[in-house]
Amino acid sequence: MSNFQAFLKRKNIVVSARRYGIDALGAMAQGLFCSLLIGTIIKTLGQQLGLSFLVDMGTFASAMSAPAMAVAIGYALQAPPLVLFSLAAVGQAANAMGGAGGPLAVLFIAIIAAEIGKAVSKETKIDLLVTPAVTIFVGVSLSYLIAPPIGAFADAFGTLINQTTMLQPFWMGIAVSVLVGIALTLPISSAAICHSFSLVGLAGGAAVAGCCAQMVGFAVMSFQENRWGGLVSQGLGTSMLQMGNIVKNPRIWIPPTLASAITGPIATCLFKLEMNGAAINSGMGTCGLCGQIGVWTGWLAPSEAAVSKVGAVAISPTAFHWLGLILISFVLPAVLSVLFCQPLKKIGWIKEGDLKLPE
Repeated sequence: MSNFQAFLKRKNIVVSARRYGIDALGAMAQGLFCSLLIGTIIKTLGQQLGLSFLVDMGTFASAMSAPAMAVAIGYALQAPPLVLFSLAAVGQAANAMGGAGGPLAVLFIAIIAAEIGKAVSKETKIDLLVTPAVTIFVGVSLSYLIAPPIGAFADAFGTLINQTTMLQPFWMGIAVSVLVGIALTLPISSAAICHSFSLVGLAGGAAVAGCCAQMVGFAVMSFQENRWGGLVSQGLGTSMLQMGNIVKNPRIWIPPTLASAITGPIATCLFKLEMNGAAINSGMGTCGLCGQIGVWTGWLAPSEAAVSKVGAVAISPTAFHWLGLILISFVLPAVLSVLFCQPLKKIGWIKEGDLKLPE
């Protein structure tokens, strides 16, 4: 047993929830951002401006989402070059075999293929042949075996959430908004989760509301302590920066979470806010304004997932659409979080310095 553990250590194979559930998942979201998300934005701009080369550019970038996800996962697992480059083929196979739930299949299969590839890396004199052959063989074989059921599960689960939100927009608006918002602040990737389960339509709108409540809520609540730098880093970056403070005092999480429980159903029931762009945008909130850009691109050119999952169609946004997006994304999270924070400060649950970000 000790020899096996020594082998794993030598190969930098760390079997842990953090390595697979945080590092790999977070990297997967970055891979999606650099392919599907940015490609969708460029393509939509090209369509609206009538520039075909931008449409082509966005199409090419989006088409590389599966290899980008797999390579990003391998990078997070610190895979050596031959393993890392071989994962492009693995990602393409897993995504194709997984169907609508392909991204979740990519996550599991790329992790396994990368770790096995790392295990054989530089163990033979013909490493140039063995390592990529083993990595691709394992990844593609697993794609045939387990990608379809993983993809079917992700597709069914995402469909269940989307359809249930349409049937019960109030209660599901609360549930999706709160849970996805919490996931955004935790050191996991809400964006990758939303993409894996294709959260679009009203469910996607609720997810956007929850993420914005966390990001804008923490940014405004902590303005007195973190000033403009904190406002930008949390409001346009990530509320994950507050995770260390949450561990010290979990009560600081109450105001933005309560805000998300209110903005979620307002988004689904009052404004009928739908996020019909790329599903990854549902879990981005105000990070680089990706959540808002996703809603906008969904208005003009719904994604394939939105069309197939909720029957989305292109619309010309009205003033009411824009009002809802602005209120849900910025105004209500800021106002509600501050209102909920004040009484907690008065009773001593939140004290001065509790929201201070590290220098």
